[in-house]
Amino acid sequence: MKKLLKKTLELVLPIVLGGFILYWVYRDFDFAEAGDVLLYGTNWGWMLFSLVFGVFAQVFRGWRWRQTLEPLDAFPKKSDCVNAIFVSYAASLIVPRIGEVSRCGILAKYDNVSFAKSLGTVVTERLVDTLTILLITGITVLLQMPVFITFLHQTGTKIPSFLHLLSSVWFYIVFFCFIGVIILLYALRKTLFFYERVKGFVLNIWEGVMSLKGVRNIPLFIFYTIAIWACYFFHFYFTFYCFAFTAHLDIMAALVMFVAGTFAVIVPTPNGAGPWHFAIISMMMLYGVNVTDAGIFALIVHVIQTFLVALLGIYGLVALPLTNRQRK
Repeated sequence: MKKLLKKTLELVLPIVLGGFILYWVYRDFDFAEAGDVLLYGTNWGWMLFSLVFGVFAQVFRGWRWRQTLEPLDAFPKKSDCVNAIFVSYAASLIVPRIGEVSRCGILAKYDNVSFAKSLGTVVTERLVDTLTILLITGITVLLQMPVFITFLHQTGTKIPSFLHLLSSVWFYIVFFCFIGVIILLYALRKTLFFYERVKGFVLNIWEGVMSLKGVRNIPLFIFYTIAIWACYFFHFYFTFYCFAFTAHLDIMAALVMFVAGTFAVIVPTPNGAGPWHFAIISMMMLYGVNVTDAGIFALIVHVIQTFLVALLGIYGLVALPLTNRQRK
């Protein structure tokens, strides 16, 4: 009973948290206006073009993942790695972070890849991605220092009272991200505590983590990493051209919002629903877009990109048994 309650909370709490933040952000929003923009004010040519980068971000991730598995004498099909990534992203729409486990299970099923070792490579990937986004963040702050200084003067360094702090949207962005990090660290601690009971499993994970040392083509690995994050960025940036009220925003504004959105999705909600909207709307207002248009942008873009993730997940689920039929 206790285990069932825990699993239920793990499933329900992220949805409730995301729903609460969405309600708070859109509590006075005119959804009819967003519907009109979706039907009559969206440039679908640019939208479809942006979605191409969303697909390739996952494809490159699948190819890079295979590279980290090769030093472990695991050689899954490229298509299986990519389809596993498709499914993992879609699975995380239902239960945040479950995708990391599901993609390892898929390779264990179809390619006989050790679950523990592949999980170790996922940890390695996440470390590489963390370093990458920190590098991107550092470069963005340096390039857009005046924007951040202005922001700090408005909401950070000259706050006359605690009440003013609580009225700052940025306080809540940082607050929710901090909560998300704490939750993730707590989950990681519990996971590692459990794994410590099974020494062989831990050793397999460690072998997977250290697989990066044995990657045969480091330049290709670096290329895939750059390509993944470049695709993520362009997947977001080109949506600016879909709407008249964001088409004037330049690539540096997009970079600032991209970084803010990336950190916002640390909060464990389905596909970042809620925190991502909050971050994008807040940053977009900083660049002169009114709150209604910013809300419309965040809502439409997130829904369409989430639909793409779900669609790719369904494709992966269908393709995996078909492409592996000959092995049976």
